[in-house]
Amino acid sequence: MLDLIAEPQDALDFSVDHDVVFVDLCSAEQYAAAHIEGAIHVSPAELVSGVKPATGKIAPIDRLNALFGRLGKTDNTHFIAYDDEGGGWAGRFVWTCFAVGHRSASAIDGGLHAWHAAGLPLTADVPTPASSTVDLTLDTSVIAEKADVLASLDDVDTVVWDARSAEEHAGTKVVAARGGRVPGAINLDWLLTMDRERALRTRLDVQEVLNGLGITPDKRVITHCQTHHRSGLTWLIGQSLGYDIKAYHGSWSEWGNDPDTPIES
Repeated sequence: MLDLIAEPQDALDFSVDHDVVFVDLCSAEQYAAAHIEGAIHVSPAELVSGVKPATGKIAPIDRLNALFGRLGKTDNTHFIAYDDEGGGWAGRFVWTCFAVGHRSASAIDGGLHAWHAAGLPLTADVPTPASSTVDLTLDTSVIAEKADVLASLDDVDTVVWDARSAEEHAGTKVVAARGGRVPGAINLDWLLTMDRERALRTRLDVQEVLNGLGITPDKRVITHCQTHHRSGLTWLIGQSLGYDIKAYHGSWSEWGNDPDTPIES
């Protein structure tokens, strides 16, 4: 089985004798210029509801049916996602797969940057995917709602991992009606999980870093950012490390725009 966060060469080798669909979450311009052979482009907008204020919540089920039907999903499909920005959207896609009960999915460590750095082939040819008919239901085991975050405030066995910048966490940068953080939340900026010397792969000492912050494997973890884009990567990392982790898909765009939720700053 392919690792949840897979090396580029491993992903390519796995695709040779498995039912693999590569999913490209780069910009449309990048996809048109060069992408992994056979990859199907997915716009990040297809993964989210787009409904204000919490625009990053998971897309409604009818749109997810259309998306996964377009991707030709079957029970045997293994999706391999990648992006060109360090793993946020690729992680969000894998989380979406898990959220519709399809756990045969991986993300390429370092995405397109790492693939290119490894000298692996790219193409500008656009494939004609085989579509399918799907009838999905949500698996809420990976989805945290606002009520779950509220309940976690009194639970010593649950930690909230804030994947936003230190400035957003502190409340000095405000991108909602209110700035600040979920009370007790632990901040590790998603950018600090990447190794820029290794083509944006996950840093090798990420487990040690998490342990040092108190985000330990014995805890239940809820991760969030502003719109559950950056926390797509932090959820992916936690999942790959075996954590009991959910993503709060409403994220700060819901929490920070609700006048009744508690905040620290």
